[in-house]
Amino acid sequence: MIAVEKASGLPVSVACELLGVSRSGFHDWETRSPSDREFTDAWLLEKIKQIHTDNRGVYGARRIHAELRMAHDIRVGKKRVARLMRQAGISGLVPKKRGRTTIRVPA
Repeated sequence: MIAVEKASGLPVSVACELLGVSRSGFHDWETRSPSDREFTDAWLLEKIKQIHTDNRGVYGARRIHAELRMAHDIRVGKKRVARLMRQAGISGLVPKKRGRTTIRVPA
């Protein structure tokens, strides 16, 4: 958010004050290297994308989680898989509702 405002010409000090963040904290965050979790999330997301495409885009978070645990021996939580899929815009196939075929007459 602050980086966007910085690019548009708003001073960093004003943007930081509006958001309640210190300037030094923002600059530290800006220059900090990615954390271990970010690296593992990126690696895991590549695995998730591979499994998703191998299965014709049908698998959702539950099946991908099971595939990671059973076939690839990767211990990861289902909620983490769901979060990564949601952030990447990946979803499984949602079953369609079937229409009503019989309309009963009460008489």
